[in-house]
Amino acid sequence: MSEHKAKQQWTPELLDFHQELKDKNMGPLWASVFSAPQPKPRAIPYLWKKKLILEALDKAKDLLAVGTGSIDRRAIYLVNPGMKHLEPHGWGGATQTLYAAVQALNPGEIAPSHRHMTSALRFIMEGHGASGIVNGVKYHFEPGDYVITPEWCWHDHVNEGNETVLWMDCLDIPFTSALTSSFFELYPQEQQPVEFPVDYGTKRYAGGMVRPISDRKPSAAPLGRYTWDLTKQALDGQSELNPDPCDGFAVEYINPSTGKDANGRVGARMQKLPVQYKGKAHRHVHSSVFHVYKGSGYTVMNGVRFDWEEGDFFALPAWTWHEHVNTSETEEAFLFSTNDLPILEPFGFEREEAYRENVGYQEIKSVFEPDQSDVIAID
Repeated sequence: MSEHKAKQQWTPELLDFHQELKDKNMGPLWASVFSAPQPKPRAIPYLWKKKLILEALDKAKDLLAVGTGSIDRRAIYLVNPGMKHLEPHGWGGATQTLYAAVQALNPGEIAPSHRHMTSALRFIMEGHGASGIVNGVKYHFEPGDYVITPEWCWHDHVNEGNETVLWMDCLDIPFTSALTSSFFELYPQEQQPVEFPVDYGTKRYAGGMVRPISDRKPSAAPLGRYTWDLTKQALDGQSELNPDPCDGFAVEYINPSTGKDANGRVGARMQKLPVQYKGKAHRHVHSSVFHVYKGSGYTVMNGVRFDWEEGDFFALPAWTWHEHVNTSETEEAFLFSTNDLPILEPFGFEREEAYRENVGYQEIKSVFEPDQSDVIAID
């Protein structure tokens, strides 16, 4: 008798048995063992141009009114081509866990108050005059601000100015939907009452990284609005040091009463790429959605070059090689990003790896063409 067992043969009889199991809503483990040596995300690297998003929002502004008795929010969400299996219409699939959208609020409009179990955040892209109420605290919105709405917090928005205000929304909708844990509730009135001084958290934390002694005990949103001027001040302070080889100068938004991510299950960062910065490649298990707040450049993801400019968005799936480059000779680039790291870290899923070949830089094999949703090979 041979010391080695004979290799299993996939006989017609065995294949018929597989079909028999399928017909009975069962399956053969031996034919479908998951043996991938590393993550294989369904989401793919992708980029959405600001121009196309704004064209869609302009059309929506003409067709839809926001307010009680009308639509709840006017937002165009970003569908990753690899996530179109989500229903309806790729709902929420910028990455496997993150939903991203651009929302427009016209002068005089009120986005009614509601709450949900998904964590939500906003990054103010442009426009003045809007504000939001989060659990009784009213916060003014200014470009570059980061505003949080942790899970199950009442929130509504109003535009009291004379120009349209745009912001990025990001929620963990695909994650909560996959766990069948989503809840949603409308507030009885169009807006909740303001119960604290305007910009309450912002004023309490005007000193930066010091906190009121009353916040020694953890709370969900002691600081609801992170202003652009303080964020930029932090990045400028780092700029006196050497930049990180992969991320340039970067900060993350935290809850000052806990030291953890500011918005529960969705992390957020702002990074500055110095003039002509050329970052090295690395990859990690957490996925991200980037918004180009200022500047121009490109990001190489798995050998494909994605050129970006102010206002664009791009998705970075899990375990994807990536490196950022600022192509400007005069202007710094600022990238706001959201991530699902707060979901992964408690389970020990996060892993990071540096690119070792070619002194840390990927070979660019193709260039992404956003208008055609395709790539152009480099000769």
